[in-house]
Amino acid sequence: MAVHAPEKSAATAPLGPAAALSCRECGARNPLGPVFACEECFGPLEVAYDLPTGDPEGLRARIEAGPDTMWRYAPLLPVPADVAGRPNTDPGFTRLVDAGNLARELGVSAAGGSLHVKDDSGNPTHSFKDRVVAIAVEAARAFGFTTLSCSSTGNLAGAVGAAAARGGFRSCVFIPHDLEQAKVVMAAVYGGDLVGIEGSYDDVNRFCSELIGDPLGEGWGFVNVNLRPYYGEGSKTLAYEIAEQLGWRLPDQIVVPIASGSQLTKIDKGFRELIELGLVEDRPYRVFGAQAEGCSPVSRAFKEGHDVVRPVKPDTIAKSLAIGNPADGPYVLDIARRSGGAVEDVDDGQIVDAITQLARTEGIFTETAGGVTLGVTRKLLAEGVLDPSLTTVVLNTGDGLKTLDAVAEAARPRATIRPSLDAFREAGLA
Repeated sequence: MAVHAPEKSAATAPLGPAAALSCRECGARNPLGPVFACEECFGPLEVAYDLPTGDPEGLRARIEAGPDTMWRYAPLLPVPADVAGRPNTDPGFTRLVDAGNLARELGVSAAGGSLHVKDDSGNPTHSFKDRVVAIAVEAARAFGFTTLSCSSTGNLAGAVGAAAARGGFRSCVFIPHDLEQAKVVMAAVYGGDLVGIEGSYDDVNRFCSELIGDPLGEGWGFVNVNLRPYYGEGSKTLAYEIAEQLGWRLPDQIVVPIASGSQLTKIDKGFRELIELGLVEDRPYRVFGAQAEGCSPVSRAFKEGHDVVRPVKPDTIAKSLAIGNPADGPYVLDIARRSGGAVEDVDDGQIVDAITQLARTEGIFTETAGGVTLGVTRKLLAEGVLDPSLTTVVLNTGDGLKTLDAVAEAARPRATIRPSLDAFREAGLA
């Protein structure tokens, strides 16, 4: 039997072009509802669509005339047609930075290629999680939920708190007890209930799965559990925006951080939909995944040629990626291999070095997840796995102000001096 919230089995409002929930394993179609497991095989579900085919020029014009948020892509998302007028945080359409300074340092410019940073730190709560939560909120409304919840490594907790405050929901979110303080404050400030759980993210996630099946969870929409099929679709908007910002073309290569792996799989889904709709040219693109060495089960499986991802116990400064048992891990492996990409990892020192290099070259202060992504990009370029002559996009999924402790030792005053010109000269800074 499908797993869902009690007495919340059907949408009370249409969800745009969403037609059904399709099993990623057996292909069985399930009715739209707060369901995340297939009735036939218990495989994971994702949204299937009746997309507006046949008029790519008209669709492109409609998108370009839309709001400067992710809602410009509403015709391709499981949301009501009037979503842009509803109370929400209006995330998306963040900048795509032409990272010429960084490209020169990494040898990309000399090889004739280009390097771009998709900077999603510009979202309302300063991470890409605002995108996925915005979609989940519309599903929660359609299914009649009154409380928004989640298991989170930090960024998602803040995004749910903000979206709930804006949308008139109660929120109760669950986090590991040892998160970065900045993320704890940002999750708590919106006035919802924030609960620390003793243990890792995987322990938190298991607890939330138990709560869904208990009467205590009645009326609760867990954005990354019973609303997960809808939630995941928010990451597709990254693919849409990147293609539009590149002049309606796909990048040759893209490097994506891996936590659960959902972001990477949905970006690939978004690219494939753009091709299907005729909005971009059907051409090859390569997808690369990035993990921290201290939590790298997908990278390890890729390198060892396995199809199964074995869980690990996380130990890394990149806490937002510290999911030891990533749900979409096997699908990440499939996409990396199918596209000719790879999955790689870097250690904590390389993460910090990448954070400071991105800040120094492009004025972008990324959190540790972005350090992982750029660190892996640098490693793959050095090893000849990434082609420097092509168009490459690197994702920055969050703001460095959330993970200050990671770079505190590397980012200190050059000197502390008396307020005099002589002291300034003596410090060797003149």
